[in-house]
Amino acid sequence: MTATATRPTATRRAALAIAVLGCGAFGIGISEFVVMGLLPEIARGVDVDIPTAGHVVSAYAFGVVVGAPVIAATAARLPRKGLLVGLLAAFLAGTVLTAVAPGYGTLLAARFVAGLPHGAYFGVASLVAASLVAPEAKGRAVSSVMLGLSAATLAGVPAATWLGQHLGWRTAFVAVLAVAVLTLLAVLAVVPRTPGNPRATVRSELGALRRPQVWLTLGVAVVGFGGFFALYAYIAPLTTEVAGAPAGFVPLVLLAFGVGGVLGTVLGGKLADVALFRSLVWSMAATGVLLGAVYVGSRSVVSLVALALCTTVVTSVLVVTLQLRLMEVAREAELLGAALNHSALNAANGLGALLGGWVIASGWGYRSTALVGVVLAVLGLGVLAWSAVLRRRELR
Repeated sequence: MTATATRPTATRRAALAIAVLGCGAFGIGISEFVVMGLLPEIARGVDVDIPTAGHVVSAYAFGVVVGAPVIAATAARLPRKGLLVGLLAAFLAGTVLTAVAPGYGTLLAARFVAGLPHGAYFGVASLVAASLVAPEAKGRAVSSVMLGLSAATLAGVPAATWLGQHLGWRTAFVAVLAVAVLTLLAVLAVVPRTPGNPRATVRSELGALRRPQVWLTLGVAVVGFGGFFALYAYIAPLTTEVAGAPAGFVPLVLLAFGVGGVLGTVLGGKLADVALFRSLVWSMAATGVLLGAVYVGSRSVVSLVALALCTTVVTSVLVVTLQLRLMEVAREAELLGAALNHSALNAANGLGALLGGWVIASGWGYRSTALVGVVLAVLGLGVLAWSAVLRRRELR
């Protein structure tokens, strides 16, 4: 990267560019998470039961898992502004296919296509944002991009869920399409030209995968964060069937997730700039505790809303710290590291949805998805302990 591209700036255009990158995260976040709030409507629309409809969540996640490393490894040399435009165009194509999918099989395929550019977009956007600020503000710049994802859960997902409930689930994806088009135009207008890494090759990028800390951090993301998704994927039936609230309360619960996401993302950026690894550890531990509390307190809609907010605060800190930790341990393969975070988180998404659907189908009930989360959070802490031991050895 050239000195001009990496020189920290505090210009108004830099702030606007970071905000635009966050808008892309906003649209992608709606697309990813609105499926959870509309799962009953989608199930009826394509004539399957709710656990089977949950595989639509897994299809998107699998697209991210496949797309992030492949795109990051092969496109690291490309100019990053052009790469962002191409990724947004691919996301637009997947969103159109989702909105017009005639049946369950084609919907699965459409969600896979929509997921392919997800991780690479966040990876490139994070690197561009970090290049526009001073080194000591890197965590806050990356969290500002991630804030778009949190804003999606705060405002975009509840609004799109309401729209889908009243006008049909496909209209939610039409709204996503509008956001994505506007973002693509804004990226063309205000994001500065940033070159790729001219020294990058597929071999050098994938060389990061030889580092144990990369795999351990990915493991934390997959098993630790999978517990949150085991709960979140089935939040609509948990709200109506366990808490006993009408379907109209589902957007309220999703709003609580969104408020927690915004608070946690802002907090995560600040904590990461102060103590990255310690913030990662405590947020993982707090996730397990709060998911256990959800199992106990989910029979009341009031406690469910409060616990949804608190759980999302700590898991959003976890997302930001994982992003920065992977960028750190990947070293020169920054793009791959940044993209792999979202690959891992969506593997967690798919794992959580599958395990949650399995315990529900086995007769354990919707509340048991929180217990799946507790088990996975404990496994995540175990992987972190392994990483900490290795980290001490590396620092000697």
